[in-house]
Amino acid sequence: VTFVPPTMPSPTPETAAAAASADTATAGTKRPRSDDDVTTPTTAAAAAENDTSSSAARPLTAEGQMPQKKFYRSRAHVNPLSHNNAYEYPTKPALLDWTAGHYPNHPKLKKDGEGDGDDQKKDGNDNDNTSSSSGIVPNVLDIGCGFGGLTIALATLLPQSTILGLEIRDKVTEYVRLRIAALRKEHSGQYQNCSVLRSNTMKFMPNMFAKSSLDKVFFCFPDPHFKRKNHPRRIVSGRLLSEYAYFLRPTTGRLYCITDVEELHQWHVRHCRSHPLFRELSQEEMDEDPCVAAMRVETEEGKKVERAGTAKYYAVYQRLPDEDVVAGSHAVTAENFWTEGNFGVRKSEQKE
Repeated sequence: VTFVPPTMPSPTPETAAAAASADTATAGTKRPRSDDDVTTPTTAAAAAENDTSSSAARPLTAEGQMPQKKFYRSRAHVNPLSHNNAYEYPTKPALLDWTAGHYPNHPKLKKDGEGDGDDQKKDGNDNDNTSSSSGIVPNVLDIGCGFGGLTIALATLLPQSTILGLEIRDKVTEYVRLRIAALRKEHSGQYQNCSVLRSNTMKFMPNMFAKSSLDKVFFCFPDPHFKRKNHPRRIVSGRLLSEYAYFLRPTTGRLYCITDVEELHQWHVRHCRSHPLFRELSQEEMDEDPCVAAMRVETEEGKKVERAGTAKYYAVYQRLPDEDVVAGSHAVTAENFWTEGNFGVRKSEQKE
């Protein structure tokens, strides 16, 4: 016995169009359990107008209000080597106008009729206290700024500097932006010299910063990337240190590192000590630098480590003058290049 399934009548063009229209109208709607559950288009529109708590009706945090951190938490681990073209960056630093979206009311901006000619005042770093918009560029970077604790603290600690926090995570960057906007609204005239930017500094620093334009660069509690295969993702390496030395001012530029992972601290020490363009500061020199104390206590990660009672490991390195590197003891020569301890050279134990 052969089973023959019943055949359905072939639909006419009119019935097919009517069925498709009905499916489109009811797509995504629940089947009503009773007549009371039936919602007409008129009642649905009225309900949408009365729903003032809808997320589409208002943003998560209004501009000028202090954001809540719980809504902006993000995964801590990001691969900086991934090919992500979502970042906006210029072809060269001169094309950036930092006052447009970051420092519109910077205290060093020229006022009407002020700061012209030879009347410009200068601070201890020979920076003009008044400047045009083209002269407002960041000179202190908080790379991997997280939720912005240190970036905001440096704004009041270094009032004559221009602070920029750099963060790779978009949600965290938006939190810091809203936080700075709220502080500017609450404290009139303050925090105008700090801002935040979402960027990947391992790739785009040459597009945004000029040579010898930075005074300080901070790396606070960076991602350890414990796996050996992920070590190239670490923010401090021999190649990147050469980039940082290019951007830091010779003689005065400083690079700050702090972590709660001892193995990562040893990695920082090994690479920075072996680099010919950096000199490690003594403990006495670090104690005299107020930025070191801020680096230890102002970051959110540092406060978390403090509450846990675990250790913090930190070091500061100063950019050497170019002439000292060329003619001094740090010069690269055929005689000292392969000396153990210089330029990252160390003996390898060969197995017999």
